[in-house]
Amino acid sequence: MKRESGILLSITSLPSRYGIGCFSKEAYEFVDRLKEAGQSYWQILPLGPTSYGDSPYQSFSTFAGNPYFISLEELIREGVLTEEECSRADFGSRPDSVDYAKVYEERFLLLRKAYERSNISLDPEFGKFMEENRWWLEDYSLFMAVKARFGQTAWTQWAQDIRLRWQNALDYYRRELYYDIEFHQYLQFKFIQQWKKTKSLCQCQRNPHHRGHPHLCCHGQRRHMGPSRAL
Repeated sequence: MKRESGILLSITSLPSRYGIGCFSKEAYEFVDRLKEAGQSYWQILPLGPTSYGDSPYQSFSTFAGNPYFISLEELIREGVLTEEECSRADFGSRPDSVDYAKVYEERFLLLRKAYERSNISLDPEFGKFMEENRWWLEDYSLFMAVKARFGQTAWTQWAQDIRLRWQNALDYYRRELYYDIEFHQYLQFKFIQQWKKTKSLCQCQRNPHHRGHPHLCCHGQRRHMGPSRAL
């Protein structure tokens, strides 16, 4: 049996100008360094959207990706953000540490700007993505939008009609929060685009493979807990 080795490094620990490691050129440079060192594997931590405490093992979804990992540099290249806007954001004063509170406040403001400038509903690739992922993405994006509407409180504290998923409430919030829902769908679209690019570079061009940890903790505020109350 061929013996191989690798390195464990969370995406969050990559160098970044914008507060937290992501699918940027620093990820590609790390893959190059792995190859130069004769390493075969890059082991990463779970990529799901983190909840309170920002543990990668406590995620809002088994299927969704963490918007923190979306490269702002890539969005600048797409023309939906400017370098000046990203540089103005306060991501904290320590380049060797992630200030999650500031990352949360600043990144989502920038990502919302990117979404509003994207005309994403006209992108045929986005339409294809929605068709392929509708089975989980519609519920997830609704959950995240409603959670924001109720001040990020636990779903058990929401109004009874949406907490119990009455059809009239689902219809109401889908209309009322249409753009907030689409925003979360946009985030997942960009996450998957950039994740696939990073993974492809590892597997096809530069040899090192990704290895990842499974989700070990099913958080009580996960999207799956709302529709599946028996859980």
